[in-house]
Amino acid sequence: MNRYPFEYEPSKPIVPQIGEWVADVFYDILPEAGFEVRDEQIYMAFQLEKAFADKQTIFAEAGVGTGKTLVYLLYSICYARYHRKPAIIACADESLIEQLVKPEGDIAKLARHLGMTIDARLGKSQDRYLCLKKLDNARTDYEEPELYKDIYEQLPAFVHKSEGMQAFHAYGDRKQYPHLNDEQWERMNWDPFQDCFVCDKRHRCGQTLSREHYRQSADLIICSHDFYMEHVWTYEGRKREGQLPLLPEHCAVVFDEGHLLESAAQKALTYRIKHPIFEELVTRLLKNEMRETLAVFIDDAIERSERLFELLEKHSDAIAGSDRRHIHVNKELIQAVSRLRESLDGIEEELVFESELYNLDGYQLRIVEEHLEMMQKALSLFQSSDSLICWATDSPTGLTLVIMPKAVKEVLRERVFALNMPVVFSSATLSVNDSFDYLAYSLGVSKYLSFSVDSPYDYEGRMEISAPRLSNGQSYSFEEKAQAAVQALLRTEGRALLLFPSREELKRFKEAIPALPELFGMRFGFEGDREISHLIADFQSDETSVLCAVTLWEGLDIPGPSLSNVIVWSLPYPPNDPVFMAKRQEAASPFEEVDMPYMLLRLKQGIGRLIRTRDDSGSITILSAELHSDAELRAQVQGILPQGVVLRDHPLSEWKR
Repeated sequence: MNRYPFEYEPSKPIVPQIGEWVADVFYDILPEAGFEVRDEQIYMAFQLEKAFADKQTIFAEAGVGTGKTLVYLLYSICYARYHRKPAIIACADESLIEQLVKPEGDIAKLARHLGMTIDARLGKSQDRYLCLKKLDNARTDYEEPELYKDIYEQLPAFVHKSEGMQAFHAYGDRKQYPHLNDEQWERMNWDPFQDCFVCDKRHRCGQTLSREHYRQSADLIICSHDFYMEHVWTYEGRKREGQLPLLPEHCAVVFDEGHLLESAAQKALTYRIKHPIFEELVTRLLKNEMRETLAVFIDDAIERSERLFELLEKHSDAIAGSDRRHIHVNKELIQAVSRLRESLDGIEEELVFESELYNLDGYQLRIVEEHLEMMQKALSLFQSSDSLICWATDSPTGLTLVIMPKAVKEVLRERVFALNMPVVFSSATLSVNDSFDYLAYSLGVSKYLSFSVDSPYDYEGRMEISAPRLSNGQSYSFEEKAQAAVQALLRTEGRALLLFPSREELKRFKEAIPALPELFGMRFGFEGDREISHLIADFQSDETSVLCAVTLWEGLDIPGPSLSNVIVWSLPYPPNDPVFMAKRQEAASPFEEVDMPYMLLRLKQGIGRLIRTRDDSGSITILSAELHSDAELRAQVQGILPQGVVLRDHPLSEWKR
C-alpha cells in the first residue's frame, strides 16, 4: 500500500506536495464524484499549507458550507504519514466526535471517494467509560440494582477471569449504554476521584484497553478539547509516576470549534479536593507499621479536613440554575485551611523518614505523596491568590472543593504553542469585531496566521428569523413561551430543535408537555435522557420528531428536513456561576465585556444549526421580550445575523399558522 495518496518526491519539501494534491482533490477528484467546487474551501487550503509548512498556529474562521473539515483532514492525514506520528483532531465535545466519525461523516466520505484507508481512532474522555469499582457499588448501593446487575453480567468474560492467553478488547464506552440517562450513567462512570493507580482491575479496565487501541493510530486520533487539555495537564505527572501520557507523541493539533478551548483548559487545570477521598487515602497508611508521630499527624489531618468541609457547607450557597455552590471566603475558612496545611506539612515530613525505613509500600506511598502535593498546591492558592475561581459541588458522598485558575495562557503557551508543530483553530466564530486578538490573548498565542471566509449559502432566501411579541411585559412567562413554542412546532409539524439556557428550563418544559394537548402524538427527545449520539441519530432519522437540548448550540449537523425549525427559548446569556462571576468582577463593564459577547457568540452558533446545505431552509424563533424593549440589544442581535436576513417583529396573533 502506498504511504501517500500521491507520488511522493523525497528530494522536495513534503508540504507543497500535499498542497498540490489537495488542490487536485478539490478541483478535479471530488467534483468528478459529484462535489461542487468551492472557492472558500480552496482558499482555506492554501492558507493551511503555509501553517503546516512553517509549523505555525493559525486561526481558520470559515462559515457553514465552506468545507473546512475536509481541508484540515486532508492536510492532517498526509502530514501524519510523513512524520509517522498521528495528528490530533480535538473537538469541542463528544457529540461532535461522533459526528465526525459516523458512517456518513467527512472521514468516511474521504475514504470512499479518494480510495483511501484512513486510520482514525477515538480517544474519548475518561468519564465516557464505566468504572468497574463504581459498578460494583452501584449493584448494591442504589435504587436500581437490577439495572447494574444486568450491565455487570454483560461485561466481557475476561473482566471476571484471570486466565492466560485471553483476547482483550476495549469496552465500557458510554455509547454502548444508550438506554441509560445521565444520572444512571454517572453512578457507574469514571470520575476524578477514582484511584486508578491502586485499582486491582486497572489492567482489565475498558478505559485502559481503549488507550492501547488509539495509541496505535497511524493517521488521526480524535478526542475532545477536555481530553486533550487533560493530557497536557497530566503529562509531566504521569511520566513521573511511570505512566504513559494520555495521548502519544503527535505531529499536529486541530482544535475544531477552537473558540471553546479556553473553558476546556480551565476545566482540565482544575484541582478537586474531597474529604472522604483524602480520608480513605491516608487511612490506608495506618494499616502499616509506622511511627506514632505520623499516626498523630494523620489523625489530626483527618479531623481538620472534616472541619474544613463543615465550614464550606456553612459558608456556601446554592446557585440557581447550577449544580455549583458559591463560597463566601472569610477569615474562618482561611484559618481552617491553614490548620489543615500544617497537618499536611507534618505528614509530608514524616513520610520522608518512613520512606527511609521501608515500612510503607513504595507504590502506595507515591500515590499518597502525589495527592498531598495536589492538596497543598490547591489550598495554597485558596489561601493567598486572587487569580483563581473556587466553588463547591454537592453529591451524596459530600461536598467537593473545586479550585480553578482564571488564566490558562501560561500553561498553553508552554505546553502547546511552544512545541514547534502546526496548531489549527477552526470554527465559524473565532473573531470579535473582525479581530482575532481577543482569542489569541486569552490563549497565550503571541504569533499566528489568520483568515476569515463567509458561508456561500443564500441565507436571505432560505432563513426566516422571528421574535414574536407574546405580550407587552418586560419578560415572558413560562406559560407564554410554552404556547409560542407549541405554535412554532405546529407550523413545521415537529422537525425542530429547541435550545434551552439551562437543564432546569428544559426539565420544566418536558414536565409541561402532558398539559399541552396540541403536542399529543409529537415525539420528543430530551438531552440527558439517553446517550447523546443515539439521541441525535434518532432525531435525524425520525423526520417529524423534536429534539430539546442545552448543549447543542454548536456542532450539531443535521442537514435536510429533519431540522427545519430552531426555537431559542431565551437569549443564551452566561450562567450566574463562579466562573462568570469572576469574569464579571474583573470587567470594567460586565454586561458589555462578558455577558453580551458570550450571548451573541452562542446565539450565532445556535442560529447556525438551521442551514447546513444549499438546499436547506427553515425558520428560527427567538422567545425574548428584551428584543422588543431594548433597541440597542436588538441592533446587536441583528448584527450577528447572516447578510440579508432581518429579525421580524410582529404580534403572536399574526404569527400563528
